Amino acid sequence: MFDVGFSELLMVGLVALLVIGPERLPKAARVAGLWVGKARNILNTAKAEIKQELHAEEMRQLMQEQSIAGELQKAVQETQSALEDINFNVKAAIETNQDDDKPKTAG
Repeated sequence: MFDVGFSELLMVGLVALLVIGPERLPKAARVAGLWVGKARNILNTAKAEIKQELHAEEMRQLMQEQSIAGELQKAVQETQSALEDINFNVKAAIETNQDDDKPKTAG
């Protein structure tokens, strides 16, 4: 994230030593470390929450896609069933027509 090298850290330490003074520097370093730790904790928590929300959103989208696929599959099955019924009725009508067209013999 930040590209801070050893020389930059050394310069910040020297400036802090001059500004804060040698007697208050250890306490200031502890407070700074505490704040850095809290900031890292907040960032890690935020990252985890964002990752969790993204995962939840992906799961919602996947469930929605599966629901749509299930509905489409059901529609296809209903259409096939209706087509089979139509074919059956057409065959029955053709057979009935053929039976009516046959000459009747006296028995």
